[in-house]
Amino acid sequence: MRRVQRRTAVGFIALLALLLPTALPAAASPPFRDDVIVLDGAKSAEGIAAGKGKTFYAGELLTGDIFRGDIRDGKAKRFIDVPKGRMAVGMKADVRRDLLYVAGGGNGKAYIYNTETKATVANLTLSTKKDSFINDVVLTDDGAWFTNSKYGELYQVKVSRWGEVRKAVRTLTVKGEAGAALAPADFGLNGIAAARDDHVLIVAHTKNKALYRVNPWNGESSRIQGLNLEFVDGILVQGSTLWAVQNMANKISRVKLAGDLSAGTVRDVITSKHFDIPTTVAKFGDTLAAVNAQFNRPASPHEVVLVPADD
Repeated sequence: MRRVQRRTAVGFIALLALLLPTALPAAASPPFRDDVIVLDGAKSAEGIAAGKGKTFYAGELLTGDIFRGDIRDGKAKRFIDVPKGRMAVGMKADVRRDLLYVAGGGNGKAYIYNTETKATVANLTLSTKKDSFINDVVLTDDGAWFTNSKYGELYQVKVSRWGEVRKAVRTLTVKGEAGAALAPADFGLNGIAAARDDHVLIVAHTKNKALYRVNPWNGESSRIQGLNLEFVDGILVQGSTLWAVQNMANKISRVKLAGDLSAGTVRDVITSKHFDIPTTVAKFGDTLAAVNAQFNRPASPHEVVLVPADD
C-alpha cells in the first residue's frame, strides 16, 4: 500500500484518563500555503468539520471553543468562545442552515451553534448515564445522529428544514456485537457516517477494531467484514469509499465498501510525518484535513494536517 509523506511549514489516552517533500499536486486541491495549519492558541483538539468553500471548523477539546480556518491561506483562529464547562469532540457543519453540530464528550451533551451569529442554538442532554461520552456526529436530511463511546446507544436530534431544533431526543439502543457492554476503560462506538440515503448508519467501534452497519429504525447491527482497524476513530463516507482515522496508529485507511456494505477492503493507507494522533477528518475535493489531538504529548501547537484523499 502506498504511503504518503508531506513536508511541514512552520492526549486519546489522556482523554481516557480524564474519563475514568512536496506540496499537494495542483490538480488535487485548491492552492494553499502550507500542509500544516496551526490552531492558534489551542491547548487541545479533537474534532474537525468542513464548512462553506474551503472553510473548516475545529474544536478545542477540553474548553469546547470553536476555531475557524481556511485550507487556502493556512490560518485558523478562535471563532466561538463558548461558556465554561463544555467540551468539543466530533463535529459536522450544516452549511445550508449555518449550523455546527458538536458532540459534547463527558458531560453527555450535544451543542448546536449558529456559524453566522456564533450563538448557541441548542444545548441538549443526550444521556444522563454515568461516564457517558458523546463522541461524534453525522448529519442526515432531518437532523443528526450522535454516538456514545461508553454505552451501546445512538441519539437522534431532529431539525426542521428552517433550522429549528426539536428538543425531544430519540435514544436508539444498538443491538448485537456493536452494542455489547464495555469494561470501564474501553471505548466502543466512536465515529459515525450515514449511507444509502440515510437508511444505514455506519459506526466505528474502537475496542473491536471494526466498522458496523446499524439500522436506524431498530438498532440491529452487523459487522462490516474484512477489516481490522486498530485505534479506529473518526470516519467519513462518500459513495463506496470510506476513510477511517486510526488515531494512535497515525494513519488514515481508505476503504472500498461492497455494494451492500457487508464487507470492505483497505485500498490505501495515508500517512504523514506530521500526524500526531489524528482523530477526525474533513474532505475538501481531493484533500483531507485531519486534526492532531496529540494525546499524552508535551504541550505543543495543535494542528490540522492536509494530505491527499487518494480517491
